[in-house]
Amino acid sequence: MKLWERSAALDLLDDLLRRSGDGGRVAVVSGEAGLGKSALVAEFARRCGSRARILWGACDRLVTPRVLGPLQDIGRQTSGVLAACLGAGAPQGEVFAAFLDELSGPRQRVRPVVVVEDAHWADEATLDWLVFLGRRIDRVAALLVLTYRDDELGLEHPLRGALAALPSRAVDRITLASLSEATVAEQARLGGRDPAVVYRLTGGNPLLVTELLKTDLLDGDAVPAAVQDLILDRMRALPAPARELAHLVSVVPTRADAVLVADAPDLVDKAIAGGVLVPSGEGVAFRHELLRGAVEEALSPARRAALHRRVLAVLARVAGVDPGRLVHHAVHAGDSGAVLRYGQVAGAGAARQGAHREAAAHYRAAVGHAAQLAPAERAALLEEYAGQAYLAGLHDEGLRARHAALALREGLDQPERVGENLRWISRLAWWTGDATLARQAANRAATVLEGHGDEQQLATAYGNLAHLYCLTYELDDAVAWGERARARAERLGDLDTALYAMISVNTARLALDAPGAREALETAHHTAAAHGFAAHASRALGNIAGILADELARYTDAAAAVESVYAYTVAQNLDGYALFALGIRTRIRLERGDWDGALADADEIIARSSGVGVNAVLPLALKGRILAARGHPDALSTLDAGLREALRINAVQFVAPVADGRSEYFLWAGEPERAQQEALRGLELAGTVVGQPFVTGRLAYRYRRAGGAGPLPDGIARPYQLMIDGEWQQAADEWERRGATYLRAEALSAGDEPAALEALRRYNELGAVWAADHLRAQLRRRGIAKVPRGPRRATAGHAAGLTPRQADVLELLVEGLSNAEIAARLTLAAKTVDHHISAVLAKLGVANRAQAVAVAHRRNLGGVGKSR
Repeated sequence: MKLWERSAALDLLDDLLRRSGDGGRVAVVSGEAGLGKSALVAEFARRCGSRARILWGACDRLVTPRVLGPLQDIGRQTSGVLAACLGAGAPQGEVFAAFLDELSGPRQRVRPVVVVEDAHWADEATLDWLVFLGRRIDRVAALLVLTYRDDELGLEHPLRGALAALPSRAVDRITLASLSEATVAEQARLGGRDPAVVYRLTGGNPLLVTELLKTDLLDGDAVPAAVQDLILDRMRALPAPARELAHLVSVVPTRADAVLVADAPDLVDKAIAGGVLVPSGEGVAFRHELLRGAVEEALSPARRAALHRRVLAVLARVAGVDPGRLVHHAVHAGDSGAVLRYGQVAGAGAARQGAHREAAAHYRAAVGHAAQLAPAERAALLEEYAGQAYLAGLHDEGLRARHAALALREGLDQPERVGENLRWISRLAWWTGDATLARQAANRAATVLEGHGDEQQLATAYGNLAHLYCLTYELDDAVAWGERARARAERLGDLDTALYAMISVNTARLALDAPGAREALETAHHTAAAHGFAAHASRALGNIAGILADELARYTDAAAAVESVYAYTVAQNLDGYALFALGIRTRIRLERGDWDGALADADEIIARSSGVGVNAVLPLALKGRILAARGHPDALSTLDAGLREALRINAVQFVAPVADGRSEYFLWAGEPERAQQEALRGLELAGTVVGQPFVTGRLAYRYRRAGGAGPLPDGIARPYQLMIDGEWQQAADEWERRGATYLRAEALSAGDEPAALEALRRYNELGAVWAADHLRAQLRRRGIAKVPRGPRRATAGHAAGLTPRQADVLELLVEGLSNAEIAARLTLAAKTVDHHISAVLAKLGVANRAQAVAVAHRRNLGGVGKSR
């Protein structure tokens, strides 16, 4: 493919290579399919010559992505320690360290350039590796070049998180655009074609322009309707045997290995000469995935399946072939035995390397054919699948698999395995929001195991009960059951269960503000991490952040703690725990006054959880509160959604924040009696637990603020008691000490005129127009005549429902600014800009920046046409 209009991109890549000597750089090359991303990188690599050592890897469009696919490609190029680690299925940490050594070791005489193509098809382990490398790029003299299709990046695509985690100071983005009409016209005239027709059919896509100019379809009246016509016309010109070989190659994503075409070199040459295939590495490929896909899709289902069977038969005999590739061809071949066999192998391999989502996908494929297995083997496969689904945050899947495994174990009369599955059903049921099933399964697990002498399983069941009592705020029971579990586990030398129990014990103690509890949890985290118990390590850190934020209201301390746990869970691929951490961060950001950041976190969680289950309740409640304060019309529907989920779970930690938000909403709506009822809903449930002064205090304050005159419970946290008693200055000072910007403003709103006006200014800064309106009305009733008018309701009145800050971001997107430039213009962190852009895309219902700009022009949003 000729590189038209790409000189600036090539010059930038060359400059980045030069600058990488002073600290590594990352080039992120994006654009839709066919815009020449691969051609650009290939031409850059050619120009580098002896100046650089190119380490090239690619992600493939498989049913389930290859685990560490690009790194596997690079390992074959480098051999040595990296290849040995990959071949042995070493843990992620060892593999990544070996790669870093490869980049910075004494072998480096020239600058390394690491190319990762088609990152939109990357598995989660590859994304981990990219984040790992990105965070260390400034310590190695190397250039990392990533390419991806931005038209395939939906709002929830995992690559978004990996790109956001790259250090903005080291990243340059190269967004390829379609060719200009002038360039297309020039090439069309050189090829003797009608420029208008060529541009209309290709839209300036370089691949389509190139392919169209090669075809004879424009010579007559007929014109190609799609890229498929271009390549199929060329296929028809091949001799039948060469066409058959090209069909075989079309069912192999990325490239066909040499072994697949080794017995037909003449046919390969004819397919290359006919412009259908091109040499690729040691094998052969179509010029572009679009062309390969077009040929594959044109095959009949039966023909496609037969070709996949041929490829599977050959690759199955190749030593060291990636089992994920075998699963891909087995699935498309309809070979259930091969799917079952290779799915288990691929699942186990992905699990070893921390790619839990890919492991679950492989096990899912195998489970679909597990009827061929004996009951015990089928149960074991279901348990492996459930375990990986849990670690990937796919809790509904995991719960279904555990139920199926439980039925098999009961039929086999295996009480130890019955108890184990019941314990996991309890855990997964909690994550899916079924607190009743969680409690029933936990109790039944302990009962089953108490009668069958497996002390280790019994200790774990007791630990699960302790964990469950922690979650329901039955803190004394949590400590009691946790100590029973710990004693048994330590006697058995079972560190796993002992850590699990001790985390529950000290979480309960921290909620009671017991001395030494936080330090004990930090120790548990380090011990768990050192011994490879990533879930325990995440839980210990997460519970510190959660208790500091929700039970102890120490928001400054909690802000640092939540960033630690979020970084750890992302690095460990623990999606469920990462969502939990984001939920905590949403609360912290709301209270500390970062409302746009809180909304970005809430929107991400709601999208990834589909708005249901335990992970969704807090984000719905907090998002509803912010929307209400800003006068947004979606506020009540958001709070209603949170209430539905909270009542389904019926635990105080979920009902209380929803009741808090709804009481606040109805007070502003002029319905004080309804506001009292909502607060009482939470207070009644909070009265069933002990040791929660901030949960109780917040609800008691809402009740009093709405005019409730009934008795209040004991044990109200001091800052809320001060607010209830009218000691507004002391309350404001207390909230300031705790880092609670919004609560401080609430306390000041009840104070004298200067204090109330300060609260009003803070509400205006937050865009809290409804809260500000309510306060203005109170001030007028108090006789303060000159109450400043606030800004108009920008959020509620914005045509797309954007917050003021999101509208600013969209305006700068329309101007064509990069994320880094937007961050500098608005004085924001790069990650905050990423959050805002994600929120803007979600509210506009688009998948990328270009589409957002198009919508802005179409709907006159984002300052289109406004002078600056």
